[in-house]
Amino acid sequence: MLTVLGEAVVDLAPAGGDDRFTAHPGGSPLNVAVGLARLGRPTAMLARFSGTAFGRRLRAHAETNGVDLTHAVTDDRPATLAVVSPGATGATGYDFHLDGAADWQWSAAELATLPAGTTVLHTGSLAVLLPPGADRIADLLARTHAEGRVLISLDPNVRPAMLTDPDAARDRLLALARYAHLVKASDEDLGWLFPGADVEEAAVALGRLGVALVVVTRGAAGAYARTGGGLDVTCPAERVAVVDTVGAGDAFTAGLLDALVEAGAATPDAVRGWDEARLRAALGHATRVAALTCTRPGADPPRRAELAGTPPNPG
Repeated sequence: MLTVLGEAVVDLAPAGGDDRFTAHPGGSPLNVAVGLARLGRPTAMLARFSGTAFGRRLRAHAETNGVDLTHAVTDDRPATLAVVSPGATGATGYDFHLDGAADWQWSAAELATLPAGTTVLHTGSLAVLLPPGADRIADLLARTHAEGRVLISLDPNVRPAMLTDPDAARDRLLALARYAHLVKASDEDLGWLFPGADVEEAAVALGRLGVALVVVTRGAAGAYARTGGGLDVTCPAERVAVVDTVGAGDAFTAGLLDALVEAGAATPDAVRGWDEARLRAALGHATRVAALTCTRPGADPPRRAELAGTPPNPG
């Protein structure tokens, strides 16, 4: 079982002229959970779904895609909203409406244990930063890391415009990285976390914190990975007709975790033992998953059957 912990967000995306918007299920953790389930991996999600119409839609999206919500919580508070602003180059901006949302209200009891059979725990994004729930998530990561049985994956997915205290947020994310065996981040995330450092320097710094594998997405420049043992691997992007990049990074994360499981490396010990060939193959698989997501609107990751029918097209 792979367990994903974090928020479920309604993405309000432009729908033609006249300032019309269409509501799509989103949020980085929900996107990763759906991506994993579509790839055929047993996936549970620890989320706090709003009981409102938007929240019910988010829950239905997860359930329809095969995500196990046995341990998810329903809360009467509103769902988190994100207004999507596509850029001219395909990059995407977001304006979030977060105050009082159900996603951040975790109690200690709700995060006392992981779903039975969990072998991988993935988290990140706004849920690990916003009070009061962020402290509860940090406690869970600390306990899980100390037990040493579950692979912990972290995606900072930084949204600087949403942070009232950037220095405190940076300190918190770096503290959480000490509990992570795998950190997947964008080059923009690392530039924010380690001002003035390039991608390689930032990956080395995370390795010093104890991270066994750092994987970095770099948009059209492809992906980069560095192991705790100092192995560096790069993978080119694939050329596709980009509709938008919404959910592409999350699809990459799902593809990467899928590749770890397939390779038998989804444990705290095994993730440290990558060789170049296996790591390059894992990056290629994750890149393919992300590329297909970019060919259609919204966070709509592919199913495994779609990957089998699509030959690689290196950038």
